Amino acid sequence: MKKILVAAFIFAMTLSANSFADIKMGIILGFTGPIESLTPAMRDSARLAFQEASDSGSLLEGEKISILEGDSTCVDSAAATAAAEKMISDGVAAIMGADCSGVTGAIATNVAVPNGVVMISPSATSPGLTDLNDNGYFFRTAPSDARGGQVLADITKDRKIKSVAITYTNNDYGKGLADVYAAAVKAHGIKVTTVAAHEEGKGDYTAEVSTLAAAGGDAVAVIGYLDQGGKMIIQGSLDAGAFDTFILSDGMIGQSLVDNIGDGLKKSFGSMPGSTGKGAGIFASVAKSGGIDSSGPYTGESYDAAALIVLAMQAGKSADRASIAKNIMGVANGPGTKIYPGELKKGLDLLAKGKAVDYEGATGVNFTDVGEAFGSFLEQEIKGGKFKTAKQR
Repeated sequence: MKKILVAAFIFAMTLSANSFADIKMGIILGFTGPIESLTPAMRDSARLAFQEASDSGSLLEGEKISILEGDSTCVDSAAATAAAEKMISDGVAAIMGADCSGVTGAIATNVAVPNGVVMISPSATSPGLTDLNDNGYFFRTAPSDARGGQVLADITKDRKIKSVAITYTNNDYGKGLADVYAAAVKAHGIKVTTVAAHEEGKGDYTAEVSTLAAAGGDAVAVIGYLDQGGKMIIQGSLDAGAFDTFILSDGMIGQSLVDNIGDGLKKSFGSMPGSTGKGAGIFASVAKSGGIDSSGPYTGESYDAAALIVLAMQAGKSADRASIAKNIMGVANGPGTKIYPGELKKGLDLLAKGKAVDYEGATGVNFTDVGEAFGSFLEQEIKGGKFKTAKQR
């Protein structure tokens, strides 16, 4: 009888421990590397959504979420895949991330997809990821550069630029966006004087600046990252008197660039994914309440990526990895009750009752049939020492 009671006690304790075990979620972003000034706000935005769901008491009848973080570095695929492997071995149900296109593709192909783990990237924009053989496990809340390059070219035309030199960071993101942008500006009748790659992490970019200066142009399009090569090429161009107008890709837009360059950017402009719609305004308020500056690139997309994961769990009534993958598209594209930032409890409660939701989120989420955002873009300019939105594109 004593043995039976001991066995029953052990079973009860095991059941209790399992019942209250947190659901693990991964966040993998470039906390070091060429966009390290952008990623804290992206991370905090994703954490905000996970915390909102966890605190709601409505997620899978009261389950809680714990978050594991990993450093993608943005540029080192080996380090990124190692971080993802550890995360997956530690039992994450899904991953919010990664960020830069090269490391995102490496993680998806080598780690996440083979292990059946959903990844939702808020910022990987390479057109090459559209055709990724992902078995339905890879999504992105950021739109492809196939559209982003065209939008940036349209802005260049509208800003009366007649000739442009192009420099791009030598990776999947930079090359893909540069190809689209160069073709689009040429189609607008704008002369492309040169298209030149640059590497990240160098101590000196004099040679790159000299190449661009020799080619000339009304402006130089800098398709790269604001914390390393792109910033130094801009500063070198200003110091040499080669250019005073810079066309900035999304990876170049962030307050740290303005803080470092100052008035040298006053004629410059660019674009980044984003929206001025209802959800964007709601997210700005929700983020501010959480102590997050939502004005930088990919904050709304990061919140949305995390929100889609928790809503997909609720839709499938399970934190099972395959169930999450199966239900992402349904909660993203509806039909159903529209859900905005700060309304995750509402969405979770509706799903628990068997009702459908259509997650609009911060960015007006709507996926193509391969699970990437159609997306809209914000034309950016510098006013009063800050990036400001001129209009939505």
